[in-house]
Amino acid sequence: MSGPIRHIVMWRLRGETSEERSAARLKVKTLFEGLKGRIDGLTHIEVGLDVSDVDYACDVVLFSEFTNQAALAAYATHPEHLRVREALGDLRTGRFQVDYPIKETGA
Repeated sequence: MSGPIRHIVMWRLRGETSEERSAARLKVKTLFEGLKGRIDGLTHIEVGLDVSDVDYACDVVLFSEFTNQAALAAYATHPEHLRVREALGDLRTGRFQVDYPIKETGA
């Protein structure tokens, strides 16, 4: 794959109370949004917090795009990304990921 790739990650987070879960969600959002403009090849990053409040929903979704597969691979070991992962520690209880190529469309 040589074209752009989309990287989507969803997490379920720890928290005994709704306040703790809200704080955890905000922490994830703040840390990942702080990566904007800091990693070569990361062309888009968006973090959404679940508002459905259904028991099977994830708490947070990360929607990001990279110039290519190599940029996504470099992101996985980039010091800024590793700093975020370390700051989150064991906050997550579940993690789900999908990576797929983005079809380029003509104008």
